[in-house]
Amino acid sequence: MKNLIFLIIPILFIGCIKDDILSDTVDPVLRLTQKAEAIAIDESFQFEFIYLNNVGREESVAVTWSSSAPDVISISQEGLATALSTGNSTISIEYQDENGLLTDAFEVVVGDETVEVEETQEKSGQINTTSTYALSGDFTLTAEENNLVLVFDENYNASTALPGLYVYLTNNPSTISGALEIGKVETFSGAHSYSIADVDINEYSHILYFCKPFNVKVGDGEIQDN
Repeated sequence: MKNLIFLIIPILFIGCIKDDILSDTVDPVLRLTQKAEAIAIDESFQFEFIYLNNVGREESVAVTWSSSAPDVISISQEGLATALSTGNSTISIEYQDENGLLTDAFEVVVGDETVEVEETQEKSGQINTTSTYALSGDFTLTAEENNLVLVFDENYNASTALPGLYVYLTNNPSTISGALEIGKVETFSGAHSYSIADVDINEYSHILYFCKPFNVKVGDGEIQDN
C-alpha cells in the first residue's frame, strides 16, 4: 500500500506541470487611477496613479507630472491639478524604470464644475486552461460597495482530478507570489460565485488558478473592461 501511495504522488505532480516553463516576470504598468473629466476654474483636483513592477507588485515610485497647457491647468509634482483658465489640457505622468519609459495621460477640460471619472463597476473575462487539466468558463467581476463579487457562468468547467485547486486575483498570472487568495475551488461545474471583501475592482488584472500543493499554474483569465 505504501508503494502505491508513493507511486500516485509523482503521477499527480507530473500531471500538474505543463511542458512550458513559465516566466515569473510581467510588463511593468503605470496607470492613472483617480482622474477628472473636468475641473472647475480656480478649483484643484488630486490625480493619483499606480505603478506595478515587473513581478506585478505595487511599488511606490516618483513620477514626473506634466500638463500640455500649463496656462489652462497647472499640475504639481504631487499630482495636484489646478484649473487656471478655460480650455483643455492633457495631464501626463512618466516613469523611467530599468525596462524603459512608462507613460499614461488623460485629457481634462476646464468647465463649470469638477467632474471625477467614475470607477468601473463591472468587468468580465474568460478562464482558460494552461495545463493538461480541463478549465474553462466566462466570469463577471462586479463592485458592490466595498466588496467584489466574482460570478462564474453556467459554462464553467474545471477538472476534479487536482489534489488542491485554488483561485486567486493577481497582477502576475505566472505566480501566486503577491496574489490575493480567494479560496479553494469546491465547485467544478456550472454557475457559482465568490465574495471578496475590501478590494477595488481596478486593483488586479487577472483571475488565476493554481494547483496549490505543488505551486503549479493550471489556468488564468484576463479581467477586461466591458
